[in-house]
Amino acid sequence: MQRTSHYKPALAWFATLGSAWVFVLVTLGAFTTSIGAGMAFPDWPLSNGSVNPEGWLTDVAMFAEHSHRLTGALMGFITIGLAVWLGKGEERAWLRRLGWWALAIVIVQGLIGGKRVLLDSLAVPGFEMTLGQMLRIPHGVLAQVFVCVLFAIAAGLSRTWIERQGGLLGAPGENVRRLGFWSLFLLLTQLWIAAAMRHNHAGMAIPYFPWSTAERDWLPLAWDYRVTLQFLHRVMAVVLAVVISLYVRALWRDAAVSPFLRKLGLGLVGLLALQILLGAKVIWSGRDAYLTTAHVIVGALTLAVTFLVTFFTHRHAMEAPPPRA
Repeated sequence: MQRTSHYKPALAWFATLGSAWVFVLVTLGAFTTSIGAGMAFPDWPLSNGSVNPEGWLTDVAMFAEHSHRLTGALMGFITIGLAVWLGKGEERAWLRRLGWWALAIVIVQGLIGGKRVLLDSLAVPGFEMTLGQMLRIPHGVLAQVFVCVLFAIAAGLSRTWIERQGGLLGAPGENVRRLGFWSLFLLLTQLWIAAAMRHNHAGMAIPYFPWSTAERDWLPLAWDYRVTLQFLHRVMAVVLAVVISLYVRALWRDAAVSPFLRKLGLGLVGLLALQILLGAKVIWSGRDAYLTTAHVIVGALTLAVTFLVTFFTHRHAMEAPPPRA
C-alpha cells in the first residue's frame, strides 16, 4: 500500500534551515578559496591544535578558513538531525533515502576537506598541483550537489509539494522535462569546468572580456591548458544562456506548469543574467575576491533553482503510487 504523507511544519522548517545554512557554508568556502586561505592552518580537524585558535578573529585568512570549518561542523550536525528525523517521522521511502544520502555526502565532504589539508604537500608526478590541491575540485563540485539534495528534501517536505498549493496543474510535457535535464547537465558540466579553472589559477588566463585579446579577437592568440579552461568556461556560459532561456520559455508555454514554477523560471533568468555580469566584473576587476565569491554563490543558487524547478516538474512521477501486481 502506498504510504501517504501530511505536512509537518517543524520538520519542513528544519529542512529549510539546512537549505539556507548550506549557503553560509558555500559562501565561506568560496571566500576562503578566493583569498587563497585554504592552508591557513596546516592541521585538521583542529586549527593549530585548537577549536579556538589564537588570532583567528583578527586575521582574515584564519577567519575565513576556521569559520568555514566551524560552519561545516554545524552543517554536519544539522544533516545528522535531518536524516534521523526523516528516518523516524517521514512516510515516503524516497525522502528518507535522500536524508541518508545527504548525511553520506556531508561525511565525504568533511573527509575530502580534511585530506585536502593533510595531503597538501604530497606531489603527484606529471602535475603542477599536489594531491591535496587536486582534492579542492571534487570538494567544490560535491558541495553544490549537496545543495541540490538539501533543496530536494526541503521541497518534498514543503506544503506546496504535499498539498499541491501552487504546484503542477498536471503532468508537464516531454519538452519541459527534457530541457530541465539538459539545463542541469550543462550546469554541472560548467561547475566542473569552473572548479578546475579556479583551482588551476586560470581565472585571469584571458584578462579581457567579452573578447579574448586586447585587439578584440574572439579567439585567444596563444593556447595552454589554463587558457583552454577559461575559454571553455565562456563558451559554456553562452550555451547555458541559450538552453536555460529555452527551458524557461517551455515552462511558460506548458499549460501544466503553475504560475509558481513560471515565476521561479523568471527568477532563473535573472540569476543567469546576474551571473554573467559578475563573471565580467571579475575579469574587469582583476579577480576581486568579493566579486569572485559572489560569482560562486550566484552560480550555486542558479544550479539550486534550476534543480528545484526541474524537481517539481517530476513530482507526478515521484509521488505516483506503485503499479499493482
